[in-house]
Amino acid sequence: MAYGCTRRHFFFGPLLAGAVPLAGFGTVPSLKTLGYKSPNEKLNIASIGAGGKAESDIAGCATENIVALCDVNEKQAAKAFTEYDKAAKYKDFRKMLDEQGNTIDAVIVTIPDFMHATAAMWAIERGKHVYVQKPLTRTVWEARQLMDAANKYKVATQMGNQGYSNEGTRQAAEMIWAGEIGNVTEVHAWTDRPIWPQGLTKIPPPEPVPSTLDWDLWLGIAEKRPYTSGGEGYPTKFGGYFYEPFSWRGFYDFGCGALGDMACHILGAPNLALHLRAPASVECIHKEGVSDFMFPTASVIRYDFPARGSMPPLKLFWYDGMKATPKIPGVPEGELLGDLPHKPEPHTGEQRGPRQRRPFTGFIGRVFEWETFDKVRNDPDAIVPSPDGSVFIGDKGIITTGTYGEQTRLIPVENMRDYKFPEPLLTRSPGHYRDWIRACKGGDATCSNFNVAVPFVEWMLLGVVATRVEGKLEWDAAKMRFSNNAEANKYLRPTIRKGWSLT
Repeated sequence: MAYGCTRRHFFFGPLLAGAVPLAGFGTVPSLKTLGYKSPNEKLNIASIGAGGKAESDIAGCATENIVALCDVNEKQAAKAFTEYDKAAKYKDFRKMLDEQGNTIDAVIVTIPDFMHATAAMWAIERGKHVYVQKPLTRTVWEARQLMDAANKYKVATQMGNQGYSNEGTRQAAEMIWAGEIGNVTEVHAWTDRPIWPQGLTKIPPPEPVPSTLDWDLWLGIAEKRPYTSGGEGYPTKFGGYFYEPFSWRGFYDFGCGALGDMACHILGAPNLALHLRAPASVECIHKEGVSDFMFPTASVIRYDFPARGSMPPLKLFWYDGMKATPKIPGVPEGELLGDLPHKPEPHTGEQRGPRQRRPFTGFIGRVFEWETFDKVRNDPDAIVPSPDGSVFIGDKGIITTGTYGEQTRLIPVENMRDYKFPEPLLTRSPGHYRDWIRACKGGDATCSNFNVAVPFVEWMLLGVVATRVEGKLEWDAAKMRFSNNAEANKYLRPTIRKGWSLT
C-alpha cells in the first residue's frame, strides 16, 4: 500500500529529493513484453541453487510453482530435491534454462557471489524475472551490467537484502527526514561476521572431489584449481569446508567477505535514509589477519560521501570481525545499540514433515515498542544478540537500528518512552518475497529492484576492493575507476574463464 502525500511531505520536499526514483522503487515491467499473469495465477519458478540459503529462498516463494532446481552439489541439495520432488533437477543452469526456458517465468539465484552475475544474466536475457541473493555481484562492473540488462529486457528484479522490506528501515529514513536528529554527519555500522575462516595463509593439499559434487561446474567462471576440503583439523563449523559449501565467502576469488554477507542488510537503512550514492573516497583504515588469497579476519573501512542536496558530507565507518559493539564517540555510556536482546521463543514440540512446512513470506522485522523494550532490557533470561547494527550521529541527536533495520529508536532510548513515529511517507512492503512475486505478475516494482540495489551495491563493493590495497582510494563513478590507484582498478571486473561468458 502506498501512502499519500502530506503537508510535511511538501515541507521536506528538498530533503526528500532523490529518496525514491521518479518511477517509484524502479520501473514496472512491461506487461505486453513479459506476458501478464493474474495475481491469482501461479508463477513457474526455477532456482539456481537448492541447498543452504537457497532452501529458505525457495520456501519463501513456495506459494508459486517450483518447477526446476539446479545445484552442483547433490548432497547439499538433497533436502530440496526431495521436498520438491516433481521439479526438474539439474547441475548446470545453462542446460536448465535451455531445456525448461519455455516453462519458466522467474528464477531465483542463490549460489556463491562470483557466479551471481553470470547466472542472473543468462536468465534475464531469456526474459525471466530474477531474485538474486545479496551482495548481488562480486564486482562493480557486473552490477552495472545486470542493471542495464534488467532495464533492457524489462524484467522484475529483487536483491535478497531483507532489510529493505522492513518497517524499521523506513522508520529510520522518515525520522531523519523529519529532522529528529538534525544533520547526520557520521554513521557507524558493525558485525560479528566473519563466522567462517578468513585470513588463512596456506592452501591445504589437493584431495579427490566428492562423487556428489561437480567441481568444474562449481568453479564456473573462476580460474581452475584443485579441490580440497581442508583436510584433518580444518574447522568445519556450519559445514564450512575449505571452499564449499560455506567458506567460499572468505576468498577474494569467490566472495566478498563480511561486507558482502552483511553490509547489504546493515547498511540498508543508512543507504535509504541518507540518499547514498557514489562516495568520494574509500579506505581500509585497519585490518587484522592479512592473507594473499582471503579477506582479513577483521577490518575497519571508512567511506567519505560528498554533500547530497541539503544533506552535509558524511563519514561512514564499517567494522567487521567484532566481538562486541564498538565504542561510538558521542553515544552515552550503557546505551544498547543495534540489535536488542529478546526473549527466547518457546518450543512447542510441533513436528512438521517437508510437505507441511509453512511457506516463508519474508522477514518484516520487529517494530520498536517501549513496553517490550522495558521488559526485556534488564531481563537476565533475555538472549543477548551478536554485535550487529548501525548508528546515525546527528548534530541534534542519535538514532540506532538493528541488523535488518528493525527496532529503530532514538538514543538515549528513554526518548522513546512516549515517542510517536513520523507519519509514513514511503511505500510499505507486503513482505520480502511477496514483493518480488507481485512484481513478477506486473505489480509494483520491488523495494530492492536493481535500479535501487545496484547503486547501493556499487559503493559497498568499493570497500571490498579497499581491503585488498593500501591507502585512500578516490572514486570516479562516471568513469567507473579509481583515479589514483591502478592496482585497485583491476578488482572492478572479473576475469572469466575460457568456455564461460557473462551473456
